[in-house]
Amino acid sequence: MERAAPSPPAPLLLLLAGLSLLVAPAGADVPMEACCADGHQMATQHRDCSLPYASESTQCRMIQEQCCHSQLEELHCATGINLASEQDSCSALPSNASLEAVFVKRCCHCCLLGREAQAKGQSCEYNLMVGYQCGLVFRACCVKGQETADFAPADNGDHQETAKMSEMAEDEQEDPYLNDRCRGGGPCKQQCRDTGKEVVCSCFVGYQLMPDGFSCEDVNECITGSHTCRFGESCINTVGSFRCQRDSSCGTGYELTEHNDCKDIDECESGIHNCLPDFICQNTLGSFRCRPKLQCKSGFIQDALGHCIDINECLSLSAACPVGHTCINTEGSYTCQKNVPNCGRGYHLNDDGTHCVDVDECSPPSEPCGAGHRCLNTPGSFRCECKSGYYFDGVSRTCVDINECRRYPGRLCGHRCENTPGSFHCSCSVGFRLAADGRSCEDVNECSSSPCSQECANVYGSYQCYCRRGYQLSDVDGVTCEDIDECALPTGGHICSYRCANVPGSFQCSCPSSGYRLAPNGRNCQDIDECVTGTHNCSINETCFNIQGSFRCLAFECPENYRRSADTPHQDKTDTIRCIKSCRPNDVTCMLDPVHTISHTVVSLSTFREFTRPEEIIFVRAITPAYPANHADIIFDITEGNLRDSFDIVKRYMDGMTVGVVRQVRPIVGPSQAVLKLEMSYVVGGVVSHRNVVNVHIFVSEYWF
Repeated sequence: MERAAPSPPAPLLLLLAGLSLLVAPAGADVPMEACCADGHQMATQHRDCSLPYASESTQCRMIQEQCCHSQLEELHCATGINLASEQDSCSALPSNASLEAVFVKRCCHCCLLGREAQAKGQSCEYNLMVGYQCGLVFRACCVKGQETADFAPADNGDHQETAKMSEMAEDEQEDPYLNDRCRGGGPCKQQCRDTGKEVVCSCFVGYQLMPDGFSCEDVNECITGSHTCRFGESCINTVGSFRCQRDSSCGTGYELTEHNDCKDIDECESGIHNCLPDFICQNTLGSFRCRPKLQCKSGFIQDALGHCIDINECLSLSAACPVGHTCINTEGSYTCQKNVPNCGRGYHLNDDGTHCVDVDECSPPSEPCGAGHRCLNTPGSFRCECKSGYYFDGVSRTCVDINECRRYPGRLCGHRCENTPGSFHCSCSVGFRLAADGRSCEDVNECSSSPCSQECANVYGSYQCYCRRGYQLSDVDGVTCEDIDECALPTGGHICSYRCANVPGSFQCSCPSSGYRLAPNGRNCQDIDECVTGTHNCSINETCFNIQGSFRCLAFECPENYRRSADTPHQDKTDTIRCIKSCRPNDVTCMLDPVHTISHTVVSLSTFREFTRPEEIIFVRAITPAYPANHADIIFDITEGNLRDSFDIVKRYMDGMTVGVVRQVRPIVGPSQAVLKLEMSYVVGGVVSHRNVVNVHIFVSEYWF
């Protein structure tokens, strides 16, 4: 059903208007036309719309992506149109299922259809419901073919005019449906057709046009009665269509076909039967049967499993034998035996079958009492004289072995008792052996055979292996001693200061190749003081300073107006050289300089293996009391060399003196060195009266010891 619709504004303007609504609230400086141009450029240059968009605006990125996809579809479609126009075939299309291949193939096929319609003189108005874009391509290729046919070659005089007209036609044919009101779908929800006078909307099969002339709604075929469901089937409406569902199931042995019919299941062909290998499956309607492959002979009957079972004719047949005979069943048949007199126990018929005589149960080769026992025949019976270790059983009338182990439990053998015919045998548990009396058990000294790889201790009934120091007993056999890799133990990293090498039964620690020696305990590494041992190579003008694992040759010269102090204090971990200000007479500049002393000290530090809190490394003591009468304030500060703020200085009062404590607050991984410049300023009345400078040369070893 179609209905004319009022002419809508151009689809492109609608799209841009919608995008302007998205962009307007953001107040972005970039216009939406520029965002769309960026999307077109990305599609033209890269042929890929999945690349990241650089715009910070969410709305602009949305416009870029939509314009890029639109341009990319047009480029792919143009490739398909050119392929159809140049080769009159779509055989050169790529065989993959990519998005590009789908667009190129669709536009190529639609263009071929348009060219075919033009060649046959058919209308260029494409009425099939194949989509709006395919209709545009169909009409464009059809119209272009008509115009190409209309422009036949003219004479030479009209060549210029023809060329001009062709150029104008090409310009107009770049987008012949630019003002098509159905472009972009137009106002219609499903299908749109522009007749030139009006826009006509239509719906797909299974839908109907709504009163507004644009929208489509689903047709309920189950209510309208336009469905094709049969008797016994229920109609179920779906969007755009319907489906038929059978009211009742097919039952066992049947399956429902796609046409809602019940079809017998061939269990034999599908292999879902349960017939045994000796049976043949035979299909029946709704079921199957299992027929045996093997046929039984006469006198046998076949059971459900295909086995042949003998028929007892003496029970199944009436009067199988004549009177005076007894029926005896045999395999596959039966026999009739004549009845004879019944003799009592211990008697049997004589040879002529006239009377009963005694049976000699003791006559060879019969041994009713058992081998080795004496049998005495009696009328109608016999008696036995059993050997030692046996007793006569009146029920079975044989000599039965006496189980001494059960009759006298725990009294015959020390460990285990094993009954034997007519007697018993004693045995011992593992680790023991039978004593001379054949009953008691005595301990076996397993260590005499050296079962252990190192040390063995005999215990009652067994033995125990143990190992020397540095070895451990194997968990596999319990007798082999395996070397303990002390270096691989969880505490192996703390056994040696530097490196640990495992040796059979022990371990060996080693130190770096230079600057250290192994301590007397064989585990720790001790620094070698090259300055004391004289193994340094410092010159006469240089002072040797020992550091962890090495030494440094340093030469400290006092600056101008300073002289070296003779009383250089020596403290733990430090070697200090102090320069005291010594001004020349009348040198006012020197006298006004607040710096009184400049000191150099060397500190050697190790790389802390576990740095959890600040470490105090230097104590700078003031030469004045902590609370002098002139109320001078002492300020400590680090002015240079504090790389990455690895150190700080705090002021404390200790033993009546003001002390500046330099602390390491961050871990430093050696080897590394730094020169900290410390200033200790004496402030009186807000003015620095004098200042002492301490240059701390810090050397950090690469090791933690």
